[in-house]
Amino acid sequence: MTATRRVQRAVLLAGAALLGAHFSIAAFSQTPLSPAKVQLAPLLNAYLQPYFSQNWMLFAPDPVMVDQGIIARGRCSDGEVTKYYDVTGPSIQRVQNDRFFPSRMSRVVSNGIQQYNSTDDLLRRLREQKEKGKAKNSGKNPIPLLPYEKRTRNQAVNYLSRYAMTQMAQACTDGRSLQAVQVRMYVRSLPPWSQRDNPHARDKVDAYDFPWKKAADLQ
Repeated sequence: MTATRRVQRAVLLAGAALLGAHFSIAAFSQTPLSPAKVQLAPLLNAYLQPYFSQNWMLFAPDPVMVDQGIIARGRCSDGEVTKYYDVTGPSIQRVQNDRFFPSRMSRVVSNGIQQYNSTDDLLRRLREQKEKGKAKNSGKNPIPLLPYEKRTRNQAVNYLSRYAMTQMAQACTDGRSLQAVQVRMYVRSLPPWSQRDNPHARDKVDAYDFPWKKAADLQ
C-alpha cells in the first residue's frame, strides 16, 4: 500500500468518524428529555447552535386534531351588516390547486390564530389544572390574562381583521364603503383516530367573535 493510499484511507476514516459523531449528537438532541440530556445540554447547545440546530417535524409527532380558520362580516357606510365571508377557504383552495408552487397566503390566517392563542407554557398548564379543578369546585376562578397576553391578543385581532378586510373589498356595493369589520374565529375539533370507525362520532365546532374594528383604524 502506497503512502498516498494510506493518507486517503485515513482521511476517509476520519471524515466518516466526524460525520458519525455529528449525526449522533444531532440525533441525541432530539431524544425525549432525560437526566443525561439535561446534564449534557450545555455541550449540545454549544456545538449545535446556531448553525446545526435541529427540529425534526417530518412525521408530525403532534398530528393536527383541529381545523381552524376565520370568517368575517362587514358594516357598510349605510349601516347594513353584510353576510359572513369565508376568509380561510380561498387561500386553502389555492394551495391545493398548486402543489408544486403553493401560495403562502394561507399562513397569514394560521399565523394570526397562533399569535392569538400563544401564551407561556407554564400559564397554559396552570390554566388547564384550574379548568379541571373548576369542574370539581365551581368556586375556583380561572387565571386572568396577563397584560402582555392582552396586548398580543389585541395585535392578533387587528392583524386578522386587517387581512379579512382586504379579502372582502367588494362586500359593500352600489357606491357604499366598508366602515368596519368583525372576525369570527372557528375551531373545529375532529374525532380522534380511535373513533374513525364510529358512525356516531361527530365534529365539535366552537366559535369566538372578535370585537368590531373600524376600517379607518386598520389602514
